[in-house]
Amino acid sequence: MTMTRRHIPALLLALGSALAAVTGATAAEAPPKEFRIGYQKIGLIVVARQQGAIEKRLAAEGTKVQWVEFQAGPPLLEALNAGSIDFGYTGDAPPIFSQAAGGNLVYVSAAAPSGDGEAILVKEDSPIHSVADLKGRNVAVGRGTSAHNLLVAALEKAGLGFSDITPAYLTPADAGSAFANDSVDAWAIWDPYFAVAQARNRTRILATSGGTLDVSAYFLANRTFADRHPGVIASTLSALAESAAWADKHRDEVAQALASVTGIPYPIQKVAADRTQFAVRPLSDAILSSQQATADRFHRLGLIPRAIQIRDAVWTPPRT
Repeated sequence: MTMTRRHIPALLLALGSALAAVTGATAAEAPPKEFRIGYQKIGLIVVARQQGAIEKRLAAEGTKVQWVEFQAGPPLLEALNAGSIDFGYTGDAPPIFSQAAGGNLVYVSAAAPSGDGEAILVKEDSPIHSVADLKGRNVAVGRGTSAHNLLVAALEKAGLGFSDITPAYLTPADAGSAFANDSVDAWAIWDPYFAVAQARNRTRILATSGGTLDVSAYFLANRTFADRHPGVIASTLSALAESAAWADKHRDEVAQALASVTGIPYPIQKVAADRTQFAVRPLSDAILSSQQATADRFHRLGLIPRAIQIRDAVWTPPRT
């Protein structure tokens, strides 16, 4: 479900109720002086930062927001688990790897799915014309990223196992170079790196997340921080929901903001912005079941060391 205008009031009402429910619980613990948000230069989180939406919400409590940049979800979650940051946004796969490793994290809300903003790419002149043709090939992908999940799911859908390809675990920057230099046969990646690859190379798309599986991205928090400062989490989600509603109606401005932050030209960011979904969604049974299916898939393939229950890492605001 994508966030639409009619969904906003209901979500804000739910967030307001959560905030009211935790007011008494937070009275015993003073608001934090600092709230550290881990982010990547993509999508909604950049919009909220540009608008100062979260800062405005927390200013009354004397809480200052610090932004910490990451290139991908896995290192962001390492920092979250270590307590170096308090809150962050990633795709579907990183929190699964983190939870399986015993990470101190909780899911606090869902964001929009990657949809057509995440894909498996090959060069236009490649002999690879389908996911099934990836058998025996080298594929660049970030280990533990949402693109990792896309690659696994797309291979299964094509009747292949993950062992049928050779993964090249690379950061987006290194993968971009390897793809451009033909050091790998294909690349599983998300926007804006996806849009950059399309602009700089003649490419073909083998699969997108939207056409392969139904997954969400997530807003996550350090469990200890969330339990101590639930009001901060509720206020942050409310601010993000308002930024999502604005972004959905102002995609040109979103692209301009992303271009100014990343240095990636506006026309490329416009491509990415136009295929991005902007949403803040409750953690419904359907969303959690989909995430559980992904975790079960990763365990079956031996990509995570133990089976996990996603609901064990779902945050419930304390009540008085």
